[in-house]
Amino acid sequence: RSEINPNNKHLKVLDLRLSDAGIYTCEYDSHTVSISLHVFKLTISLDGHFLPNEVPELTLMQNSSHSLPDLNITLFNNNNNIVRPKLLQNKTRQKYILKLKQLEATDSGTWICHVHSDSPLINQNISFDVKVLGFQNPDLERKYATVDSTVILSWRLNFQKIKWKEGFTGQLNWEQQESATSHELLDFNITARGEQHETKKSIHFWFEIPERKPESTIEVKLPKVHFNHSGQYQCQLAYNRRYTQSKIELVVMKVSANPVGPLPSGAEMTLICQVSSPLPSNAHLRWERVNGTQTDIKKSKQHEVKVEVNVSAAGLWNCHLIEDNDKKISLNYPVEEAPVWISYVVIGASIGGSLLVFGLACLCITSGISWQRRRQRAKRTAQARQYLLENKTCQCQQ
Repeated sequence: RSEINPNNKHLKVLDLRLSDAGIYTCEYDSHTVSISLHVFKLTISLDGHFLPNEVPELTLMQNSSHSLPDLNITLFNNNNNIVRPKLLQNKTRQKYILKLKQLEATDSGTWICHVHSDSPLINQNISFDVKVLGFQNPDLERKYATVDSTVILSWRLNFQKIKWKEGFTGQLNWEQQESATSHELLDFNITARGEQHETKKSIHFWFEIPERKPESTIEVKLPKVHFNHSGQYQCQLAYNRRYTQSKIELVVMKVSANPVGPLPSGAEMTLICQVSSPLPSNAHLRWERVNGTQTDIKKSKQHEVKVEVNVSAAGLWNCHLIEDNDKKISLNYPVEEAPVWISYVVIGASIGGSLLVFGLACLCITSGISWQRRRQRAKRTAQARQYLLENKTCQCQQ
């Protein structure tokens, strides 16, 4: 594992090991030069390949022909910021074990381990790679949609960005409510070459897998959102029997009216704005009338899923879902005034209905009285017949 350059007599040691530490002496004629070689070996757990929230351990070992110095170790992450690990072992000065914090996908990159000693003087930088396979999405992302709209849910993977050379698999699941039955929508696998393959699993859930989508992205498209499409969509990665996941919560909003249809003169209807799940504390629903006044505004209370407003005049109403003073989605409901003839029809139908009910009531009363009289007559006839039978006599002629 060694070779000497004949021009300058340099000694090159290949594949350096801890056991190579010691004193190397060069003798030339009457001259002797000695050099002490101090060797460090830095290893990282799981060969530097991690999933988010995993905790790496660094092991630094040293060997020398002299007494081993007490080392001062400083770590710098991929952004050149100092990281303060927990020292787990340093009994013999030969082996140092350092425990880092939980990793995030953004921690991927080249880290530096700086080793320092005053005696002997050592200032050594040892670089090592940290790769964290995961999502570029937040841990929990919330997305809002209105009924009948089109929505695309995307999970951006970082495997090409960090040059991940290993294969892994994953799947996309949906559950309408937390702890409810989970439904697998699709599964996928990424080869060591970075080739991505997806397979649709669910035939009951109406969604599409877009053919054209950004690189390193898992994506589903809901072409026409239903109210019951809401819930949590969970994308999960699996690597060496270890798992990580990212969720998107889909909240769906709809508006309706009670009663449905044009508003007759003098009548009132209730407009209902509703979402599929409770909103966070920084979000609320708000009805407001277009070109209306402050009195034409109705807000939902904290964590409410529904807000109602009573309307007695025609006009255009908008329901907004607002998060941190930002309008996320909106739906409008036009309240139309019914034509005059419809009002007359409604009034006539009401009067006709009342008369019909009154007539039916009278008919029922008359029929009941007649039935009661017939029953009493039949009872008296039966009693008279019984009396005659009991008092009947027979006279014989002598």
